Amino acid sequence: MIHYSKLKKKNVLIVFFLLLTTYNLLLPRSAGAVCPVCTIAVGAGLGISRALGIDDAVTSVWIGGLILSMSFWFIDWFQKKKSKLLTTNYQLLIIFAMYVLTLLPLWYGKYIGRLNNQIIGVDKILFGTAIGSLVFLLAKWADGKVRKVKGKQLFIYQKVVFPVVSLILSSVVLHFLIP
Repeated sequence: MIHYSKLKKKNVLIVFFLLLTTYNLLLPRSAGAVCPVCTIAVGAGLGISRALGIDDAVTSVWIGGLILSMSFWFIDWFQKKKSKLLTTNYQLLIIFAMYVLTLLPLWYGKYIGRLNNQIIGVDKILFGTAIGSLVFLLAKWADGKVRKVKGKQLFIYQKVVFPVVSLILSSVVLHFLIP
């Protein structure tokens, strides 16, 4: 039996989350280096693919995209707080730290380094992460290039659509290429 106070706390948290979400949807701030919507979309893709039992190489494409998205998001946030400190070296250190913080637990959890879980002699998770990172980086570059050439974005949420569609396409290609 659930106590009334626990149920009340749960309802308060749900209402708070809904109000916060509504506030952020109705009064959005300007998008950062990579907006939070993109990060959430990449994370959702990762969770869905793992839940469906999709191959590790395909799933880890989303890991690579998520790591870079979180890195750029953190760098953008940090620049607003301490703009003088964030040189290129610190940005690279932040990105490296994000990879370590993500991949090290996977290695300790024996997800990385399993026998017969390789593609071209490289662990499938590391391979997919590298592909996902590269694709995400290229999609971010393509978005910036389109904005520079056209002088504006082509459509709403272009900054989100370019990376997510690129990750979806690379996932589909990897899915059909992996035996």
